[in-house]
Amino acid sequence: SSQNLSEEFAEAARQLKKEAPRIQFGKIDVTHQHDLRQEFNIQSFPTVKFFVNGSREDPIDCKGVRKASTFITWVKRRTGPSTVLINSTDQAEAIVKADDLAVIGFFRELHDDSVEVFCETARDVPEMPFGMTASEDVCANYSIQRNSLVVFKKGKPVHHEVLEDGRQNKLDLTRLIKTFTLDLVTEYNIETSVKIFDIPVENHILLFTPMNSEKFNEIYENYQSAAAEFRGKILFVLVDTDEARNGRIFEYFRIRDIDVPAVRILNLTSDARYKMPADEVTVENLKEFCQSYLNGKAKQHLSSEKIPQDWDKMPVKVLVGKNFNSIIF
Repeated sequence: SSQNLSEEFAEAARQLKKEAPRIQFGKIDVTHQHDLRQEFNIQSFPTVKFFVNGSREDPIDCKGVRKASTFITWVKRRTGPSTVLINSTDQAEAIVKADDLAVIGFFRELHDDSVEVFCETARDVPEMPFGMTASEDVCANYSIQRNSLVVFKKGKPVHHEVLEDGRQNKLDLTRLIKTFTLDLVTEYNIETSVKIFDIPVENHILLFTPMNSEKFNEIYENYQSAAAEFRGKILFVLVDTDEARNGRIFEYFRIRDIDVPAVRILNLTSDARYKMPADEVTVENLKEFCQSYLNGKAKQHLSSEKIPQDWDKMPVKVLVGKNFNSIIF
């Protein structure tokens, strides 16, 4: 909530006052400041922006940051180095074991495009520690080829991404790394919904199914297998249709009990919805659906009620999605 965020923001300000007195924190109630709201194009609340060198032009958006400790890391990485330079295996081990998640870049040399992309990505992912190394010993210890990024979870490498010639897009890397703060498949509930929308992945796939059905385990395994292939591109969400609190999502997607298990893709930016053409939730069907969506070939799913039998009887005609175009246009 805004109240919680406001408290965490204030806590970050208190702590940074000692460590970095040059960084000033302020808050504005834009309900009374219409011109400021317009100038900085504030669309949603709360919005946090970081102004650099006294300039009002192009402040940096601070998105998805909710805890005081993450605010502090975010600000420090904007005003100083964003990654720790690792010179020894002991140092690397300390970083990967200190937190649940850690990211390390293994490089041939520390002055090329891919290092720059790595450091920029670190600025946007304050939730986890970032280290980088060009040490032969450290690379040999983890048997990792140079110019790659590795995500460690609980001290073990769980993802390996090759960084060549700076071709990697910073936003793509940010999306990919942030997905590790969620499970491969995230069950939708009150707690996870906030996290799901904080990850900057605009494509969400949702599996609607009762979790207590006898086929659930098989369907879930298939869903997880497909999820591994599209990590960072499509966020995989599970919606339990037995949970009454999820009723609003069924309404939004027009899902009825007889339709489940059902699979939909939602694009958060355009609010477009897509329905998986196949009924069976198999790995092949899921992969084909995701791939056709990413290639721009999936057909949009426009929910519509059945055309009522007596739609044409009265002077005022009854229109639904299916007959709207043909009658009006």
